[in-house]
Amino acid sequence: MRHWIGAALAAVIALPLAAAEMGDDGLFKSPWMRDTFKDLREDLDEANAEGKRLVLLFEQRGCIYCRQMHEEVFTDPMVSDYIDENYFVVQLNLHGDIEVTDFDGESLSEKDMARKWNILFTPTMMFLPEEVDAEATAPQAAVAVMPGAFGKGTTIDMLTWVQEKRYELDGDEDFQRYHARRIQERDNGKTD
Repeated sequence: MRHWIGAALAAVIALPLAAAEMGDDGLFKSPWMRDTFKDLREDLDEANAEGKRLVLLFEQRGCIYCRQMHEEVFTDPMVSDYIDENYFVVQLNLHGDIEVTDFDGESLSEKDMARKWNILFTPTMMFLPEEVDAEATAPQAAVAVMPGAFGKGTTIDMLTWVQEKRYELDGDEDFQRYHARRIQERDNGKTD
């Protein structure tokens, strides 16, 4: 009996802190994601009204890297709290049929918009500035794009780098140099 209780306890401890919730569309859902009409001009206005930055998050059903981000990175309170406090996240489905209206006014399905924007990897996070020219597309306006799954350190560094508008600073510290400095400052034996 004692071995059975020990095994059950070990199984519970091995579970992720907060299992990622799966939506009806087969995509993982996080509480900080926004359900919008996917008119990016309206989403940008709403993000600005809340004092947050607009992020487009492309994912797809069955994406093991999306699962990794939702189970290992987005569940970390430091990451999820930072996103919730600073970002307005709109999830898009790489193969979806919901209509998306780009900043330039063109409306396409999610999958056709992904093709227009050359989105090849999931997850892909596209970070937008507070103001976007009416002629620009989302990728033309983006201040940063993060294609693929990354660890907690890289993710929080990108979120911080964008939030602090470090892309506007003059000097030699682009994101890679900023991230390398942050790894050294964390000094936790990890390369992330």
